[in-house]
Amino acid sequence: MAAKQHNKITPQLLLRAYASGVFPMSDSIDDPEIYWVDPQLRGVFPLDNFHVSRRLVRRIKRQEYTVTVDQCFSVVVTACANRAETWINAEIFDLYGQLHDLGYAHSIEVMDGTTLVGGVYGVALNGAFFGESMFSLRTDTSKIALTYLVARLKHGGFTLFDTQFQTQHLQSLGASEISRSDYQQQLEKALNTTADFSRLAVTAQPSEILHLSNHTS
Repeated sequence: MAAKQHNKITPQLLLRAYASGVFPMSDSIDDPEIYWVDPQLRGVFPLDNFHVSRRLVRRIKRQEYTVTVDQCFSVVVTACANRAETWINAEIFDLYGQLHDLGYAHSIEVMDGTTLVGGVYGVALNGAFFGESMFSLRTDTSKIALTYLVARLKHGGFTLFDTQFQTQHLQSLGASEISRSDYQQQLEKALNTTADFSRLAVTAQPSEILHLSNHTS
């Protein structure tokens, strides 16, 4: 279900929308219209059911890449929008930048030296994290970003990781679909939970990240 937005969206309005269970999308990067979306079936990552494959465990232990937090947020969003079809138009891009400046939107970056090769970003509100988009320029780099994100959410006390929609890729990593009513119940619980996105040290070692991620397939 989607409703068209006609009035100017502010960061405060966007946070209220997340708190009520809806999120913004546009039809394309050039479309100025924004829609509020409230799916009947919602994708979520149960934080105790994230699947880390043995191959991914080996890759993370090799430390082929450096993983950072909130170091180049706008570059991550730009990379997520750099595809044939995207829902991130100019206004949405600007809104997430404002939420980042206010401390609500965060990014995980996977770096090969000084080159960004993967990442994920989303919005943290109390005990809920709303995953917005991710990208990968090298094998498994978006999965690495997700693994580090899940570890951060678990260590920080989050109870809800909202992926918005279910995809085969997310399902293979442990995501599932729940009804709108179940989602609203989980959202209410999360919004009444105190969590801290920055609780996990940026210098956390791969062994700690994998221990927190917890579920190996």
